[in-house]
Amino acid sequence: MTGRTAAVQARADSVRNRRLLLRAATEAFAECGVDVSMHTIAQRAGVAKGTVFRHFPTKDDLLAAIMMQMLDRLLETADRLMRAHDAGRALKDFMAHGISLLAADRAFCDVIGRPSLQHADVREAIDRLCDTVEDLTARAREQGAVRADITGTDIVLLLGGIHQTAQPLLDREPQAWERFLEIAFDGLRARDRATLPHPPPARLRMADPSGVAASTAE
Repeated sequence: MTGRTAAVQARADSVRNRRLLLRAATEAFAECGVDVSMHTIAQRAGVAKGTVFRHFPTKDDLLAAIMMQMLDRLLETADRLMRAHDAGRALKDFMAHGISLLAADRAFCDVIGRPSLQHADVREAIDRLCDTVEDLTARAREQGAVRADITGTDIVLLLGGIHQTAQPLLDREPQAWERFLEIAFDGLRARDRATLPHPPPARLRMADPSGVAASTAE
């Protein structure tokens, strides 16, 4: 084996091990909580314990990597939908994608999501996501697809709200969230409606190192 071939093989092994670790860790955290040991995760992934620490020096880094997978998928979807002709449909499609991710892994938010907010990369990615969703929402407002007083922060918060509403049904009816999304989005559509009774929420910002979302009036 040449040096170049060996290097390519080593990179392929590294990518495979990282994928195995992320899958094993996601399952272990969902089943046992974030106190599960790195040794247990290594065993479930079928790799040496040292391999875990080469990829993720701390458990916080591992939690953040799992959270970043979801955020990257949301950002990729939002960026793609920014190019859609029908901005209202694009906004609804984004919401459907986000809620479906939450519904597919119902332990994610409580077990992985909140602890991972301690990580700077995760907070920065959430800030970028909020900015992109604001842009998606602005396009929908400009096209008259949603009411003029709806903001991107409203949309981000509704993702979790709709998921939580459907959660008691998801074991038996995994697509139940689609009903509640339709109900919620119907309320977002631009029609002759009463003014919303409370000002829009401030933009969500994750700058607080304690992991609690900070609000800024912009």
